[in-house]
Amino acid sequence: MEGLTIRPFEDADLPGAASALVEVHKTDGYPVEGVDNPASWLRSDDVIAAWVADSGGKIVGHVAVMKPHGEDAVRMWIEQSGDDEKNVAVLARLFVTSEARGRATGEKLMQAATDYARRSHLRLVLDVMTKDRAAMRLYERLGWAKIGEATHRYGDGQEIDAVCYVAPAG
Repeated sequence: MEGLTIRPFEDADLPGAASALVEVHKTDGYPVEGVDNPASWLRSDDVIAAWVADSGGKIVGHVAVMKPHGEDAVRMWIEQSGDDEKNVAVLARLFVTSEARGRATGEKLMQAATDYARRSHLRLVLDVMTKDRAAMRLYERLGWAKIGEATHRYGDGQEIDAVCYVAPAG
């Protein structure tokens, strides 16, 4: 695998990012939404900023900073911190293909998102499904703090247990 570059998401990255998303869903069952229409999901109006991991011209990972829309992690953080929602964003749509794992790809994508959030004076929160143990280990290793548990709702009434985290203070 060629060198890895983390860079801002560009419109030309959409087909490669959509392909990577579908691949990760097949191997990991993540994400639980967006797979039916990955282009729309990745370029949602709720995306504030996004980055891709590029290896030799192939998109092998993605992460986004999203506007809050009543997510449990946002609500929990506001209740616990007294912060205002305008200062909170959601780290989401983080995925890395199996071929790019073991190279700190997820960590590098998260660093791009957290650097952006700090520069923008935003506190990042997220939720992760409890089945995604490797993701939880990554967040905790990077200093994210657990702020509660929730039920992630998606699709037509489907639910899965989730854990909510907040990024370390900048």
